[in-house]
Amino acid sequence: MILETDRLLLRPVTIDDKNEIFAYRRDKESNKYQGWIPETIEDVEVFIGKISKQINVPETWFQFVIVDKETQRIIGDLGIHFVDSENKQAEIGCTLNKDFQNKGFATESVKRAIDYLFNELNKHRIIGSIDPGNQHSIRLVERLGFRKEAHFVESLCINGKWVDDLIYALIEKDWDKKSKE
Repeated sequence: MILETDRLLLRPVTIDDKNEIFAYRRDKESNKYQGWIPETIEDVEVFIGKISKQINVPETWFQFVIVDKETQRIIGDLGIHFVDSENKQAEIGCTLNKDFQNKGFATESVKRAIDYLFNELNKHRIIGSIDPGNQHSIRLVERLGFRKEAHFVESLCINGKWVDDLIYALIEKDWDKKSKE
């Protein structure tokens, strides 16, 4: 299954993507808000091995790579966590290679994933879990119509450090209104 936009293809990650993923995910500074930064190519292999091979399986993560149509280069990845056993909620997260940030690629890929989740998989609610310092992600989800629902103080231990967590959410009826604007 492939999701397409004007400039991008979102396709399921494969083990053959490991080197390209490692190249941008290992950058500690650009990925400082991520819960996972691989130290070795083997870390990427383990990560890919843990991902669900099927989309829309409750309580699993499914991972897409984001491919620039023009160059056929992987420029990032987008994960979807199918949160609950009723399978009506999903969590979404996006990571872009620093060389491709601030060009609208994150907005384009996340928007396409939201459309897919609401219109094809019939989800009711999509959430994003964001570090309060990650202003780029906060602006992205707010631009797409997500609302801030919670600020949890030192609720996650990431890379050995307790950090705050902002929860943003978007419900299907609000996306319908926004997409018609």
